[in-house]
Amino acid sequence: MASGHTATREKHGRELRVWDLPTRLFHWALVAAVAVAILSAEFGVLAVHMLAGETVLILVLFRMVWGVVGSQTARFADFVKGPRAIRDYLKRSRAGGEAAFTLGHNPLGALMVVTLLLMLLVQAGSGLFTSDDILIDGPLVPLASGATVALLSSLHRLLANGIFVLIGLHVAAVFFHLLVRKDNLIRPMVTGRKILPARLSAAEPRRAPAALALAILAASAGLVFLVLRAAG
Repeated sequence: MASGHTATREKHGRELRVWDLPTRLFHWALVAAVAVAILSAEFGVLAVHMLAGETVLILVLFRMVWGVVGSQTARFADFVKGPRAIRDYLKRSRAGGEAAFTLGHNPLGALMVVTLLLMLLVQAGSGLFTSDDILIDGPLVPLASGATVALLSSLHRLLANGIFVLIGLHVAAVFFHLLVRKDNLIRPMVTGRKILPARLSAAEPRRAPAALALAILAASAGLVFLVLRAAG
């Protein structure tokens, strides 16, 4: 006789391991690093701000590579689609329920992922050349002309506002899915598991070795370290 837990699982579907550990650790580490960067800038702790920015740069570089060679749902090829796929997803979303189900990022959410990664890459990179003209210079300021430093400093401050907007939209979308669609996007990014609707079938996504992720992270950190050391 099936237990209540088994009966519930059969009624609502089965769980699949959708997000691998490297992707989940990246996600929450990026959230923490961006939060520290924002708060340290707000309170004027610029040494911490620069360290947080360098951490963001390492994490984004890791994610860009992991998006090419990593696990199936982490790969850009798996979720970055064209306008037609986005239009089809919006139609399925209006239908609701299982019609809009996706294993990983949906085509609309992919736009947010890619845009945010690119903006954080430019923001962290420009921060290396940023100067407040008083006390703090970014580590690569000596390598650039005064005009370049001024331009990148302005870009750094301008992009910060755009990133605030994107973060707000991302959080709003998560709560919209949670409260309106009854689709908890936070839990899978913590546990790695997502419930597949009962009438749908899908194979568990392919997973890349964690050792590969560690090697990519080490290479990303090493690259940033070498650039900063060369500047020093």
